[in-house]
Amino acid sequence: MSGPLAEVLDGQRQADLQRAVRALLKVPLLTADGPHSDDFRLVRRHTTELREWFERNVGWALRTDADAARLRKTPGTFTDATHPAREAARTALPFTRRRYVLLCLTLAALERGESQVALGRLAEQVVLAAADPELVAAGITFTLERRDERLDLAAVVRLLLRLGVLRRVAGDEEAYVSGSGDVLYDVRRRVLAGMPATLRGPSMVEAEGFDERLVEMASQTALDSEEHRFRAIRWKLTRCLLDDPVLYYDDLTDDELAYLTRQRGFITARINELTGLVPEVRAEGIAMVDPLDDLTDVRMPEQGTHGHLTLLLAGHLARAAGPVEPAELEALVRELAVQHAGFWSKSAREPGAEPELVEQALTKLVALGLAERTQQGVVPRPALARYAVGEPVIKETGPAPHHPAARPDPAVRENPKDKR
Repeated sequence: MSGPLAEVLDGQRQADLQRAVRALLKVPLLTADGPHSDDFRLVRRHTTELREWFERNVGWALRTDADAARLRKTPGTFTDATHPAREAARTALPFTRRRYVLLCLTLAALERGESQVALGRLAEQVVLAAADPELVAAGITFTLERRDERLDLAAVVRLLLRLGVLRRVAGDEEAYVSGSGDVLYDVRRRVLAGMPATLRGPSMVEAEGFDERLVEMASQTALDSEEHRFRAIRWKLTRCLLDDPVLYYDDLTDDELAYLTRQRGFITARINELTGLVPEVRAEGIAMVDPLDDLTDVRMPEQGTHGHLTLLLAGHLARAAGPVEPAELEALVRELAVQHAGFWSKSAREPGAEPELVEQALTKLVALGLAERTQQGVVPRPALARYAVGEPVIKETGPAPHHPAARPDPAVRENPKDKR
């Protein structure tokens, strides 16, 4: 019985490894007492194997201790702005530029502070840090006297609560926003120390431009050898396949495309082995499809008015021969609102709602790699073709199945699972 038992144990170990790596891809910061505590324990159990795989295939460092597991992810493409931090609330709105600045100032204040902090005291430290002449010169000022500024700080704090950096002891953020109370937090310093995902500290970066600074903060030590150049290419390709909905060949350099052409089977097999993602290879690129449908932060299709509208606009863009102006899409939304009045929400049918509805739909399509914004308009990308609706084909009803003439050709078989 040792053979079958060994197979069962090996299968269970592989399933645990897959669950652990998927948990880290979804939530790169897991805490021992957070909502993903079971996943944290799995990661701790398989830390050695996970760390080795991430370092070899993706160039990401995995740090674990008794409090947290932190996968220091860096993106394959630094210009992709479709994965923003979001409110830890039902609306899940993306962070604005001001909230990102507040987040950085808050983390800096917490790093210099004590093991406990009141929100009011934290706000004072943030205001002092925001008085830096370079921030003022960049047009960034905070007084936290206005309600909208206090709401921004509360949104930052709630994000840190969700990540496990802070633990609420007493009070509520709403009381602080309204000016009727304060909040006390425990600062979890080990979790706080794991927040930065850069390889180099921002203060050590000498580049001036924003994009250049991002690249320099995440760049490895440059070694001029063919082996290290190929490793850097492999890391970038694997990062894109893990993080992005689609990897288009047109977005790659000649060297990257040549390497992917040679090593595609190896790279996709390694990803499939550890994550369960299945490669879908097309003439234009590669998508790693998730059979479990839980490794995405943007879903399509979705129920509701916005989900329906996004599908309809996707079909329209898929049929377009070239760039489509937003004004054309807004006019289409006005027509669709009349056609589907019985199914859409009242707010979506209000006059003047079209620009916001189009913007929400395009944001999702761009994030999924299905469309691209250009100066000429919105351009459909190849993967959008899967949402194109063809002309209906009406087939005449044939003889009853029991009739000899109705027997199917044994060489022709339908595949009900083929959804392409």
